Amino acid sequence: MILVTGGAGYIGSHVNKLLNNSGYETIVLDNLSKGHKYAVKWGELVNADLSETDKVKEIFQNNDIEAVMHFAAFSSVAESVEEPEKYFKNNYENTLNLLKVMKEFRVRKFIFSSTASLYGIPKSIPISEDNELKPINPYGESKLMVENLLKDESDFGGLKYVSLRYFNAAGADLDCEIGEDHNPETHLIPLVLDAALGRRGSISIFGDDYSTPDGTCIRDYIHVNDLADAHLKALKYLEEPFNDSNIFNLGNGNGFSVKEVIAACKKVTDIDFDVKIEGRRPGDPDILIADSKKAEEILKWKPQITELEDIVESAWNWHKKIHV
Repeated sequence: MILVTGGAGYIGSHVNKLLNNSGYETIVLDNLSKGHKYAVKWGELVNADLSETDKVKEIFQNNDIEAVMHFAAFSSVAESVEEPEKYFKNNYENTLNLLKVMKEFRVRKFIFSSTASLYGIPKSIPISEDNELKPINPYGESKLMVENLLKDESDFGGLKYVSLRYFNAAGADLDCEIGEDHNPETHLIPLVLDAALGRRGSISIFGDDYSTPDGTCIRDYIHVNDLADAHLKALKYLEEPFNDSNIFNLGNGNGFSVKEVIAACKKVTDIDFDVKIEGRRPGDPDILIADSKKAEEILKWKPQITELEDIVESAWNWHKKIHV
């Protein structure tokens, strides 16, 4: 039995589906503050918060939990700047609470949903796992605190973990059963698709004077199904008794600019919409692209949905389903 915390959310729900389709049984723990009950179509849903220690213990008491996949976290950079204490409490303290319960019940395998935000503004591109860790916002800081905690628990407490540092998760389930549904939405592709559907009047580009070919920021978009596949491979990795704790970047290895994303959305939807150029936002690096060679070599993982238009098309199919 695999415990999936935050399994009603965007990435967690896709991983939960893949686990069940791969023969694993799952229990999803989610407080539904960000996730959606409808997204838990596989396994059992327990509506609880990780701060509720008694409810968390009940799950371990009543089930033979062999591993935990931990997605339950707040992830809005802007909100983390406004309410840092909320992020440290939820992202760090609640993870500490979860790890204490795991230790009590002798559950040793842990897969952590981490982030490329740990790297801050990188000094070199592409970004490998040994790049300097220097987050520039409380969200990234809270995730780094967890990674440091995991290292100590691995070195001294017997925990075996894999930390997966995502770049820009995008796209949706190809069967259109689940997808991205944030409120408020902060990710570029669904925001652009909102403009295509007329749910917003325009889409804004924040800065067109970066040191990139078209002047807009370049990001590494990785399809959510490929992220899910990496989690499954990370679980298989931890099931091998002689494998040590490890950290992996997960990215497409290609970068797409904001203008390229908008152009792909216009092409896929065959809809034109207004695009506005606004000033830069603070803290936006010019380019973020992952070096995922380590995951390819050790986990035998390789992204399968790498074309931008294919990623956008999967998101568009889901977007129309829930908003039209």
